[in-house]
Order: sequence, then C-alpha cells, then structure tokens
Amino acid sequence: MNLHRVLLAFLVGAVLIGGPATNSVIWAQEETPEAAAEGTPAEEEVVEEVEEVEEEAAEEEAPMEFAADVSVNDVAYAIDNIMLFLCAVLVLFMQAGFSMVEAGFNASKNTVNILFKNVMDLCLGAILFWVVGYNLMYPGFGEGDPGYFKFGGFGISSEYASNALFHPQVDWLFQVAFAATAATIVSGAVAGRMKFQAYLIYSVVLTGLIYPISGAWQWGSGFLSQAGYHDFAGSLIVHAVGGFAGLAGAIVLGPRIGRYSEDGKSQPMLGHNMPIAALGVFILLIGWFGFNPGSVLAFSDAGSAGTTMIVAVNTLLAAATGGVIAMTFSWVMFGKPDLSMALNGILAGLVGITANADVVTNVESFIIGGVAGGLVVIGIVALDKLKIDDPVGAFPVHGLCGFWGGLATGIFGEGKDIVVQTWGSAVYCIWAFVTMFILFTILKAVGILRVPAEEEIEGLDIVEHGMPAYNN
Repeated sequence: MNLHRVLLAFLVGAVLIGGPATNSVIWAQEETPEAAAEGTPAEEEVVEEVEEVEEEAAEEEAPMEFAADVSVNDVAYAIDNIMLFLCAVLVLFMQAGFSMVEAGFNASKNTVNILFKNVMDLCLGAILFWVVGYNLMYPGFGEGDPGYFKFGGFGISSEYASNALFHPQVDWLFQVAFAATAATIVSGAVAGRMKFQAYLIYSVVLTGLIYPISGAWQWGSGFLSQAGYHDFAGSLIVHAVGGFAGLAGAIVLGPRIGRYSEDGKSQPMLGHNMPIAALGVFILLIGWFGFNPGSVLAFSDAGSAGTTMIVAVNTLLAAATGGVIAMTFSWVMFGKPDLSMALNGILAGLVGITANADVVTNVESFIIGGVAGGLVVIGIVALDKLKIDDPVGAFPVHGLCGFWGGLATGIFGEGKDIVVQTWGSAVYCIWAFVTMFILFTILKAVGILRVPAEEEIEGLDIVEHGMPAYNN
C-alpha cells in the first residue's frame, strides 16, 4: 500500500480517539447536536479512504489460488518438457567440447578448419534432421512392419498431442543434438587432410540418412528393438556409428604427411594446445549429464527421478574410472602418465556406460568404465601399429568403446541377452563402416576427398578458409 495512505490512516485514528472531546467543544460553541452526530464531509471522506486501504491490505494478504483447470497431468507435462529442453541444451553444448578437444589435439594451422567443420555439423544437421531425418528415425512402424526402413513425411509437427509425453518440438530438439554429435565425431579422425567440401558432403549424408536409419532400428521401434536389443542413450547408435565412420574415413584418406617415416616408423604429431583439449573434455563431461540422464525421458514422478539420479551417478563413476585406468595404462606402457590418454580415458568411460547406464549398478559402472579406459589406450596403440592415422583417437574412444558398451549391456544389464547385444552391436558397426567407406571411396575417386600435399603442409586454415586461428 502507499505510504501516504498509511499516514492518513494513522492521523484518522488519532482524530477518532481524540474526537469526542474536540467535537463537544465545537458542538457547544457552533453546531447543533444533529450536525455533530452526522460528522463533517471531510471526516467521512477520510473514513472511506481508510476503509479502502484496509480492503486492499486484506486482498494482498489473501492466499493465491490456482486456476481450477490446471491438473496434475498438466504440471507433470510442463516439468517433463522443460527438463528435456534443458537436457537438449546440454547436449548441444557438447559441440563446443568436441571442437575444443579436436582443435587442441591437432596442429594450430588446422584450427579454423576444425572449428568450421563442427559448426557446419550442427547447422547442416539441424536443417536436414528437420526436413527428413526425424521422420526417418521415428517413421511410425506399424504392426507387421519389418522395421528396417520407413519414411514418415517431411518436417515435424508443432501441434500439442494430449496423449503424448513430450511436445514434438522439444522431442526434435533433443534428438537433433544427438544427430550433430554423431556427425562431429568423424571430424577429429580425418583432421588435417580432408577437403572442406568433401566433409560437408559426408556430414549431409550421415545426419540426413545414415544416422536416422540407425536410430530407427532401435529408438524408432525397428527390428533391433523388436529383437530385444538395448542401447539406452547411444553407445552404438551415436558413438559407434560416428566412430566406425571415422575409421573408414581415416583408412581411405591415409595418414597425414610426416606421420610415418619412409621406413614405416611412427612419428608422433603432438597437439598444439592441451589446455584447450582438457577444457573440451570437461565440457563434454558436463554435457553428458544431458545426454544420459536426459535419455530417461521422464522426470516428473518419483520412479523416473530416481532412475535419472542412478544414471547420472553411473555416468560419472564410469568416466572417472576410465580416466584413472587410462592414465595407469599409459604410465606403465610409456614410463610417464600421458594427459591425452587420461582425457581420452574419461571419454571412453562415458561412451561405454551410455548404452547401459539405466540397467547397471554403481559397482558395475566402475567395471564398465575401467575396461573402456584400458581399451582406448590399447586401441590407440593398435591403430598406430596398423599405420591408421586418427589424430584424436576418435575410433578407439567412440567406435571401440561404443561396441564395448553394447556388449557390457548384455554382460551386466539385468534381463539383457548377450547374444542379441553382440549381433545387434555388430550390425551398427558394419552399417556405419561399409556405408561411409563407400562414400569416402567415391569422393576419393572423383578427386575431392584430400587436399594436395603442399596445401596440407601449409595448413588448411589459410588454404581452405583464408584465415589463421591465431594472429601471432
């Protein structure tokens, strides 16, 4: 209420308390008894204002009432959708993490090129996933459909469905973040020697066709889902698909100039900025709490909230264990602890737990993350022996440990079939590798896959984009 009204009320109270004595004097000298009883117009106006002030105060103190038509289901719907939106934002933020990891692990002369590829993965991916990808991934397989391929139409609905858990717009937002993640994994594996235009073609094919079809087989109720296959948040659908696509690209491209000597000896090409790479891993770790807990896809009831917390804890434990084991392996094998291996070990643990975080215990998440941490070191060393140049370890982290995540689901997941998990995981790996190997081979045949040797030596930032990442 206004201050002047409070003061006015105070003054009126004083007048009313002292009023009888004053009025008696006035009445004896000037007024008739009838006039004194009625009061002056000024006094009546003051009393009315006091009553208005008291009524306003009562209204302000009255408890708020919710609209009668807001139901418990409406509140649950709002909570679920807002939470999924926040998780989608976290997963989208992972693009920044991938950019930092890949840039830090590579030469400074290719930084702009790497950042540009990550930006275009998101931009092209969002457009294509809206136009065709989402309805390839969720085509609406009906009774009797074999569940291999179906197209549900262009675009996405903007209409609220009363029987749906999520609004289709927020569901699309969450899913497109996963599509961008699958595409950007390859960027690190082919860094430093692929033409930008070739990469754009690859990105279009993966996000618009290969990844959505992969997702339909499991998350779109396709044939793998019907067989009982389980990939909770995408160890295979997202990470193995990206990892094996990256392996195909690295093989077809061949190693970077100078990576191996003429006699075949390995010559490490160190990254130019480890602080940036470490920052990228921390960003990815944070983003993974949108990736895995968000995949519970329900948050407003006690059971779902509990599952979300279990998934979150399993995710962190696997990441931590992967980092420790990778560090230990590198220390034993190389004589000193290797930061790049430890960082990749954290990512390996995250990838390994992504398929099964909802069906394993905390103790089992230690084991899954630890095995992934060891596998990533072994995988990096194995690629080096095979002279397959993967500058950031994309295949060991996402391909090898993604496959391990699928197997671990069958080993530790309650009620999961190891046979189904094995052949289902193999299907994803073969699908991604074969399709992308064919695409990269075609791009190579038409002469647009790899930059010329002199341009590779000079650096893709200047040759492909005409700008350096750093001014000094």
